Amino acid sequence: MRTGNKYNFLIVFFVALGSFTYGFNSAIIGSILGLPSFLNYFDLSTTGANAEDGNRLIGATNGLFAGGGIIGCLVVPSLLSSLGRRLTIQITAIVCVVSAALQTGSVHIAMLLIGRFINGVGVGMMDVSVPIYQSEISPAKVRGRMVGSHGFLVVCGYALAGWAGYGCFFITEAGLQWRLCLAFQIIAPLALLIGSPWIPESPRWLCTKSRNDEALKTLCKLHDIRDNDETTLAQHEYQLISAQVHADGQDLDGFGWKAAFAKKSFRKRLLIGFFVQCIAQSTGVLVVNNYQILLYNGLGLKDSLPLNLYACYNTWAAFMNFVNSLMLDRWGRVRIMIIGMIGCSLALSGFTAMVAEFGGTMNKVGNGFGVFFLYLFVTFYGGSLDASSYVYCAEIFPTSIRAQGVGFSVSGLFVMTLIYTQAAPVAFSNIGWRYYLVFIIVPWVGVFLMKKYCPETAGLELEEIHMLFDGSAGEDLHVAANGPSEDV
Repeated sequence: MRTGNKYNFLIVFFVALGSFTYGFNSAIIGSILGLPSFLNYFDLSTTGANAEDGNRLIGATNGLFAGGGIIGCLVVPSLLSSLGRRLTIQITAIVCVVSAALQTGSVHIAMLLIGRFINGVGVGMMDVSVPIYQSEISPAKVRGRMVGSHGFLVVCGYALAGWAGYGCFFITEAGLQWRLCLAFQIIAPLALLIGSPWIPESPRWLCTKSRNDEALKTLCKLHDIRDNDETTLAQHEYQLISAQVHADGQDLDGFGWKAAFAKKSFRKRLLIGFFVQCIAQSTGVLVVNNYQILLYNGLGLKDSLPLNLYACYNTWAAFMNFVNSLMLDRWGRVRIMIIGMIGCSLALSGFTAMVAEFGGTMNKVGNGFGVFFLYLFVTFYGGSLDASSYVYCAEIFPTSIRAQGVGFSVSGLFVMTLIYTQAAPVAFSNIGWRYYLVFIIVPWVGVFLMKKYCPETAGLELEEIHMLFDGSAGEDLHVAANGPSEDV
């Protein structure tokens, strides 16, 4: 079975600049809130008489971003289906560049919030488009590693956002301090836009548009054609794709959202994809990330040290995502995600105990263990859940509804982000550390449901995964692509 060539890996990692864009733009607001010049310029305060207004506007930056992300996830499938994967990624990159420039040049809080909302739409579109494109050009044997690069680059974005904030903290020019930090959002999507004309269109999308010769040519180029076996593999995959597209065209009344809900097996996949993204966020990862500097302050850590720890935290998370991508094809998707949910729950239990007992005190041992449990938490999340959840959601849908399926699934991420992060300030104010009990208990429910309802997909071609959800149709697809099997 083929493992992909250098060209294949290059394309997958280049398009992951979009993944980096999502991660960096999502996390940069956490760094910005640690810069005094930003808070002073917009007259924001988290303490004192104006704390309520300040916290409300800070919450709005997260809420509008997540709301924009939901819209982006639900809008982009139509573009992916009608315009193609490449052109949609180009349009999305433009949205991200323009919205980042708008935030950088903000002269009023309303301008910043509008830019943040549009940027949310853009990264929502990006968070759907990139893993779809990667999954459709990746060989089955290394698809976990290739699509796992999406999660890896997302967290690389988180990490560099942390280091950008830490570096900008030492800039003495007030206006430059926070504007430069926001301007960094432009770099990755601009680079993706400039290089995008040289990436190939998805062969699976080409087949849905009856551009079969182009599809086969692209598949052959993505394969390492050194002998006849590689050409045979390209032909075999092309036959599977063509048979899947033909079967979907006969079974469904067109493509799109209507088709996505037309069959019971499709509806099951939509629920599973949405569940996987929701349960990953129900570990509390974004609450821990977005409010991490405040958590460090609560543990008695001040000045630039929280920004330093935040940057190191996300750097470690990026490394663990890389480890995750290497394990996916060997250990499988579902097993790794189950291990991750259990580990996250146990690590957060330890952190919660430290906050409950030592939060606000000067006990260095207790506070040190609090930081340790945070790092243990992200070790499990980054090493088991982050990349895995994207890989799984990108591969469980057939070509005809993959855009809609992944869009619907990833919208679950933004929905839970909106719910959990918007509830966090009020929850921390009223019940304190007890809010973490939600993220300790819910993952155990997810472990049971995932083990019962989520089939393993590792090592299968995207079209072969169809058989896991629609057995009879899958057998027909296999026969259409390979011919009937002979009885021995």
